[in-house]
Amino acid sequence: MSWICLLFFFIALFYSMVGFGGGSSYLAILVLAGLPYQQIPPLALVCNLIVTTGGFWHFYRAGHFRLGKILPFVVFSIPMAYCGGTFLIGKKLFSLLLGGSLMAVAARMVLAGKEFQTTKEISPRQAWIFGLPVGALLGFLSGLIGIGGGIFLSPLLLLMRWVNAKESAAAASFFIVVNSLAGLMGHWQKGVFQLEGLLPLGIAVFLGGQLGSRLGAYRLPQVSLQRVLAGLIFYVSVRLLITVSF
Repeated sequence: MSWICLLFFFIALFYSMVGFGGGSSYLAILVLAGLPYQQIPPLALVCNLIVTTGGFWHFYRAGHFRLGKILPFVVFSIPMAYCGGTFLIGKKLFSLLLGGSLMAVAARMVLAGKEFQTTKEISPRQAWIFGLPVGALLGFLSGLIGIGGGIFLSPLLLLMRWVNAKESAAAASFFIVVNSLAGLMGHWQKGVFQLEGLLPLGIAVFLGGQLGSRLGAYRLPQVSLQRVLAGLIFYVSVRLLITVSF
């Protein structure tokens, strides 16, 4: 448990710098540690909430949150995250989805750079037409896997140039908070809600998340750190997928 807590601290530290909670990596570590996979998503979701709630507050205080650009994605994502959380899936499918989500994290980290500091204006009509169905899909996938979904939304917003890197971090943290809550309710509804070991893990991610989000919101440039972390995440995702395949 001490080694897991240390890993969780550093995951929260690095992920919170870019507005993420680290849920996908918490999941991977707990899977590789041999915990029953039905118990893993709720534990990861709670740790996600601890990190991203603090992270959102810091990015909001720094003036990077744009509600109008994120709201269309949130409306349907919350009920769909709840629905995803009520589904029971097999261990192999769970691990495959997790491996894919980790690769999405790595792609997000590599994409970040100065070219994403310039944004373009979008009409409210465009935002709602695109955001409602995409948000529903991302919400369902988030609840099903047990992550907040910011790792899917953030690169999408950046690629479309609707937000800059700091704004994407604020949007991701908000999206993760609301969908982690909805997904957690879904897991509670289906009766899989064991949180053994939460206290030490919660303390570890709280400390790491507070430090990382303060650095990310106010001080540090993110590009080099994100690319190093992308390599580590990609390694974990490949290892997990290989484990599932054999």
